[in-house]
Amino acid sequence: MPLKAKHIVEEINGVRCTIVEKGATKERVTFLQDLLTFNNFEVLIAEEPKAAEDAPVLFTVGVTDLVFNPVIAVYEMSLKTRDGKNVSPAYWEQSSNIPVDQYWLSEEEMKPGKSAWFYKTEE
Repeated sequence: MPLKAKHIVEEINGVRCTIVEKGATKERVTFLQDLLTFNNFEVLIAEEPKAAEDAPVLFTVGVTDLVFNPVIAVYEMSLKTRDGKNVSPAYWEQSSNIPVDQYWLSEEEMKPGKSAWFYKTEE
């Protein structure tokens, strides 16, 4: 799910939280919970009510830090992966396993020698 700029505060299980993501799948919840817990946030998860009986189970993910804003944290590169690298927007959205500091680069520019910003080859 893409990052949304609006900062939302709601209650999860009776605790006021910053909402990180709504409508998350179980796999996404696992990813976010692992990432945010590693970055010292207390994560709360609530199952969303189903719209239809055959609808998939979706969850709301929040953190108890009311000033946390996921957009700012990701673009400020203040979150870290387990191996100490900065979390990029592509890593956050799980479209890439490799966190790239220059989030504006295309896939083509991330190949060795294709960009002045990334993997510049020595001559």
